[in-house]
Amino acid sequence: MTEAAEHDFRHLPPADGRLGAAFARPKLLAIACVLSLAGLGWTYLALLVAHMGGAFGALGPGMGAFDLIPRAIAALCRPTFGLAMPEGTWNVVAFAVVALMWAAMVLAMMLPTAAPMILTYAEIADTAARKGERIVSPFTIAAGYTVVWLGFAAAATIAQFAFTRAALLDSGMASASALFSGAVFIGAGLFQFSALKNACLTQCRQPFPFFFAHWQTTPRGVFRLGVQQGLYCVGCCWATMLVMFAVGVMNVVWMAALGMVMALEKIARGNRLTYVTGAALIVLGAGFVLAAFAAHWPPHAA
Repeated sequence: MTEAAEHDFRHLPPADGRLGAAFARPKLLAIACVLSLAGLGWTYLALLVAHMGGAFGALGPGMGAFDLIPRAIAALCRPTFGLAMPEGTWNVVAFAVVALMWAAMVLAMMLPTAAPMILTYAEIADTAARKGERIVSPFTIAAGYTVVWLGFAAAATIAQFAFTRAALLDSGMASASALFSGAVFIGAGLFQFSALKNACLTQCRQPFPFFFAHWQTTPRGVFRLGVQQGLYCVGCCWATMLVMFAVGVMNVVWMAALGMVMALEKIARGNRLTYVTGAALIVLGAGFVLAAFAAHWPPHAA
């Protein structure tokens, strides 16, 4: 039996049924989001490099491979691009573009991880519709979830502004301090072992008990359910998302890797993957810190 046959939403309105069917295929959804992320990243990178004349490797670990791209591609995008902010200069346009960038990035990274939650709601709604009970569109709960992550994108934009002003990020949105990168990695790694991480991850993995205990039949109530699920998701993934500051905000290699890890965490059984990820982040962070100290050792005499 195919995935499509296993999830029949014929009792929902056509648009709602298509939404449920889309989230019944989380693998295809994840692939589509990763491809969208890659397209966004490549467009940004071409524009950024064309304006700055720099190397892709400066955008973070793993990005040096893109230096093999012919510079002719960058030449096609010669006009000045708003995201390149010399000497950390920010204006209204820069804020707006960076906010849109973060919004696109977090939604593309987090939408696949929301698949179990939205699919579960669509299945419950289809069962209720079959019984003739009142239902609210799955789009409403998806909207509540989205609003929360858009709020995170706004907060990340403000954080990026603050880090840039503090000279922790350079004009290419990459980390300018190995100690800063190390601290971010170690902090994210330690969070993987925390009680808050475990509690939020449990809620993300098991949406059915949550819906069963808090079921709503009004648009406002269902929207609030989406907001609550979004908050659980942010509580689970915020520290991992902040790793983007350490590896380069537009580092598409790490975007895809972190997005995959966060999606797998929500479908895995037990916390083995969570703990392995935490340990790996701590080790990488320690490496950044040791590299920073090694670069200044032995100390030069005054």
